[in-house]
Amino acid sequence: SFEEALQKAIRMLQVGMYGLVGNENYSFKNLEKELAYPTDERLFGIAEAFKKGWSVEKAASLTKIDPWFLHKMKGLVELEKKIRQFSLENLPLEILKEAKKKGFSDKQIAIFIQATESEVREKRKKLKLTPAVKQIDTLAAEYPAKTNYLYLTYCGAEDDVRFRPSQKKIMVLGSGPYSIGSSVEFDWCGVNTVLTLRKLGFQTIMVNYNPETVSTDYDMCDRLYFDELSLERVLDIYEKEKPAGVIISMGGQVPNNLALKLHQAGMRVLGTSPESIDRAEDRHKFSKLLDELGIDQPPWKEVTSLDEAIKFCNEVGYPVIIRPSYVLSGAAMSLVFEENYLEQYLKKASLVSPEHPVVISKFIVGAKEIELEAVASKGKIVASAIIEHIENAGVHSGDATMVVPPQKLYIETIRRVRIIGEKIARALKITGPFNLQLLAKDNELKVIECNLRASRSLPFVSKVSRLPFIELAVRAMLGLPVSNSRSIFELNYVGVKAPQFSFSRLKGADPRLGVEMASTGEVACLGDDAHEALLKAMLAAGYKLPEKSIMISLGGEENKQKFLAAAKELAKTGLTIYATEGTSKFLKRHGLQTQMLYKIHQPRQPNLRDFLVEKKIDFLISIPHTGKPAEFDSDYRMRRLAIDLGLPVITNLQLAEAFVAALRARRLDDLKIKPWSEYD
Repeated sequence: SFEEALQKAIRMLQVGMYGLVGNENYSFKNLEKELAYPTDERLFGIAEAFKKGWSVEKAASLTKIDPWFLHKMKGLVELEKKIRQFSLENLPLEILKEAKKKGFSDKQIAIFIQATESEVREKRKKLKLTPAVKQIDTLAAEYPAKTNYLYLTYCGAEDDVRFRPSQKKIMVLGSGPYSIGSSVEFDWCGVNTVLTLRKLGFQTIMVNYNPETVSTDYDMCDRLYFDELSLERVLDIYEKEKPAGVIISMGGQVPNNLALKLHQAGMRVLGTSPESIDRAEDRHKFSKLLDELGIDQPPWKEVTSLDEAIKFCNEVGYPVIIRPSYVLSGAAMSLVFEENYLEQYLKKASLVSPEHPVVISKFIVGAKEIELEAVASKGKIVASAIIEHIENAGVHSGDATMVVPPQKLYIETIRRVRIIGEKIARALKITGPFNLQLLAKDNELKVIECNLRASRSLPFVSKVSRLPFIELAVRAMLGLPVSNSRSIFELNYVGVKAPQFSFSRLKGADPRLGVEMASTGEVACLGDDAHEALLKAMLAAGYKLPEKSIMISLGGEENKQKFLAAAKELAKTGLTIYATEGTSKFLKRHGLQTQMLYKIHQPRQPNLRDFLVEKKIDFLISIPHTGKPAEFDSDYRMRRLAIDLGLPVITNLQLAEAFVAALRARRLDDLKIKPWSEYD
């Protein structure tokens, strides 16, 4: 039915909505405006309008949506009202059946009748109300379709396929929708998992619903369920298929969040135990584990009120990072430098995840971020790679420029990272992939977090190192022998991963990087050294190397001092250097001549706006003041204009320094074009 498809589609977005109705923490200040102007929230505005008694005709006149669809949506609102009149004990079978046919999840119904999701599921199963498995008709009903494209529906009387329990059948959970923070990297992990399972003689069942993915291709697995990655639906499929187990660690955070609930419902989760996953995800449990292991971590606290937050921030000192629990891509994460901004950022974080309190951590300024990408078997690491971030901490790992193998880490630091990884793997009895994120400063290491799943960096390190991380992880999860002899430090080349951004398509967005992920893609390149690999990666990501001129704007005295050495190197390239007033005066005091330009908001000449518009500037380095929150000021206007004009922009100090060093070391003609096979 349309209603069933609509509600499933809303849940599939993975934005915290239970369906068209039944969503918590949702309100609209101006419903007429919400309906008249399309946004990503208009569907819920329509539901709210019908709750308030609006007619279909009024909604149609504002939205210009065909009344047929609006009548269906109104029917869902009316059915919600009907269900709310009952309790779990007296909810009639006919109404429950109608609700399921119209796409209401067990969770939605539980909210309406003040029960739990598991209680609704139990009642439904006692009444023998279960979905049917249907094949997607790929032949337009002209011939009987014999495909492995399947979905579940309550509008079917019988299953289109037969089920046979098998110890040689494995279920794999995919990554769901592409979004900032969860993209093709996790699909690569899922696809390679399926390919490895097939190679080992297993039948494969993939649950995923993104038509853009390779994992949803018709020939990729034995059975594809194009359906929700929700507790209810995964259990439905598991109970019908009865596989030997399910792999949840390859699809990113979406399936990982289901780990404990699936385990408690009786599913056999392969690899690291769901209790260990919860121990790593739960801040209190993980912090306690680190203390027991003698591993350092930044000070942190869970808070549920502004007073608690202010007290903690005053104790540890600013800056701090605010984040909601259980999120991917740094959604609603904020870096706060002063108390004045604390309340607004706390509200932003609590809206994203109202079920979990907000976590505040001390932010360590000037720390280097390092990642350990590894596979373990029964608590013993069998393959690993250490990733060095070019940018200091404060840039989300998904937006960071990464280098493998590390180029600027001390041998002692690398040794200690490995020891910490081994301790955590042993304590959590990890079997499968995991990712450890650490901070390094003044020869001290602090652990930020540990994800007991494949990370978005895994495809990168696998391809650079030629280590079969996924194959090793799958073998470990199946209890098969695992061995690896190659070390990533034996490589005679360097890999650099650079992020790609879509700022030019996002009207008004500031290209300044921060703790909330903004990149929409990534590229990776190999080179004989880090300079060559970095320039190749930046070119592949869409940057154009400056040919005649470069513009520098450095916010704050500290950034000016730190960039001075790079500025002196830049002066040797022969490029014309333009600079804003403060930066120009600073560089002049240190013997560097630049052409000074007034900022866009200053009504004086020569003006930066004119030089940007007339394409007299090839490249912009705009480093914001470290201690200032993001503001729509003159520096923002400069960066935004450059993006709108298609100019490359760097907003991070460490990346700017690395770029200048690479520009001095390599010319465009020096960059070698070699096939992957020649790097060994």
